[in-house]
Amino acid sequence: MNRTTPVPLDAMRTALRGPVIGPQDPEYRPAGTIYNAMIDRRPAAVVRCADTADVMAAVDFLRDEGLVVAVRGGGHSGAGLCLVDDGVTIDLSPMRWAHVDPEARTATVGGGSTLGDLDHAAHAFGLATPSGILSTTGVGGLTLGGGHGHLTRKYGLTIDNLLAAEVVLADGTPVTASDTSHPDLFWALRGGGGNFGIVTSFTFRMHPVDTVGVAVTLWPAARIHDVLRWYRDFLPRATEDLNGFFASLTVPPGPPFPEEIHGRRMCGVVWCWTGDPELLETTLKPVEDPGTPAFHFTAPMPYPALQSLFDALLPPGLQWYWRGNFFDRITDEAVDVHAEYAERLPTDLSTMHLYPVDGAAHRPGPGDTAWAYRDAVWSGVIAGIDPDPDNAGRLRQWCVDYWEALHPHSMGGTYVNFIGAGETPDRVRATYRDHYDRLAAVKRTYDPHNFFHANQNIEPAARPGVRRRAPASSDRLTPASSVGGREGSP
Repeated sequence: MNRTTPVPLDAMRTALRGPVIGPQDPEYRPAGTIYNAMIDRRPAAVVRCADTADVMAAVDFLRDEGLVVAVRGGGHSGAGLCLVDDGVTIDLSPMRWAHVDPEARTATVGGGSTLGDLDHAAHAFGLATPSGILSTTGVGGLTLGGGHGHLTRKYGLTIDNLLAAEVVLADGTPVTASDTSHPDLFWALRGGGGNFGIVTSFTFRMHPVDTVGVAVTLWPAARIHDVLRWYRDFLPRATEDLNGFFASLTVPPGPPFPEEIHGRRMCGVVWCWTGDPELLETTLKPVEDPGTPAFHFTAPMPYPALQSLFDALLPPGLQWYWRGNFFDRITDEAVDVHAEYAERLPTDLSTMHLYPVDGAAHRPGPGDTAWAYRDAVWSGVIAGIDPDPDNAGRLRQWCVDYWEALHPHSMGGTYVNFIGAGETPDRVRATYRDHYDRLAAVKRTYDPHNFFHANQNIEPAARPGVRRRAPASSDRLTPASSVGGREGSP
């Protein structure tokens, strides 16, 4: 949708406490910049909400104006879903705060908070909850997609530890979603993405996590057949105190890596150990089984330090293109694909990760949350990454080719946050399996006109006996992937 009349910025400024930033304002370009520099879109305005009241006012105003709306939490959306051309981004970044109740072992964080905000506040009390692997990731997007990371085998997905959410609905109403309040909405929020409202705060169950054992084990990329076959058998049988994600990579220049392996193609595992510190070395003795590692590093580390370990390597402003898959097994044929593309990494930052989603993540029932792949053992992502915009097409082509070769060996769907820009709506349906119809029914209840549409969209179900009409322009909000964004293409 291309808006032909100016967005009434002055009227919005009157209604909100937070700043409303338009194209003529000096802060406009920074405000419209997100983590993935491959996404270059021009919103009509960025509304930085100071609090829940601002979110309510912004939703009411923008809905009544018939404007396309996107929502930004941490700004890490790989597909760039927090920006739309000619629309308005509701930016929650001023809402960064975290309150921890150490006795109840809970933490409540604002909708614009990052994982680093939560980790810092909770670590003071020796607590943590499962999340991602970069401290700059937004709590909101990660949680609504499901959330997995270093603590998943021990304590489950992020959504398995979500106790409540404060949500502003499409009609501007604030509600609390939990097991006892709006339970259908709470079910949908746990994995259903940003389809159902704007979450202004999240309350999590926390766990006793302070200093963890960290290890990084690397082998030459030529050993990937042996290493990946060993890993696929070893980790699912290991104690849940051990988490380890597999990666193909180019060794970065700098500590803890010795100079002689800088710039070399490698495969390896990043380990997190929550058990007895004295047992880490014994637990990881089997890393010798597929062959002597080229590098093996272990150290105790405060959990927030592990969470921020890769921040400097992957700062904001890089070109990213990614796609993902779920796997219940790693077949020999899949190993062959991984080996081929590990040797063809297009740039030094490009990578492939396999995150374990078994252990505690398998204990909830298949229908307990919107996450539809409780039988998955790994969540894989292929990521083409580089600082140079001229490489954007090459990154995307390598990622798409790799994904197409690997997808036949997958379960069909993916972690919703790993759906890449421009993928078809069929990918969303495949990701939710038979949960899709229930999600569509919840969408019909809480967002019947699909106001929250700039996301991996779930359309509201038609009411029984009623044929779906074509939405009016004020109802239909164009998905971010098709509004003229200038992300790189082959």
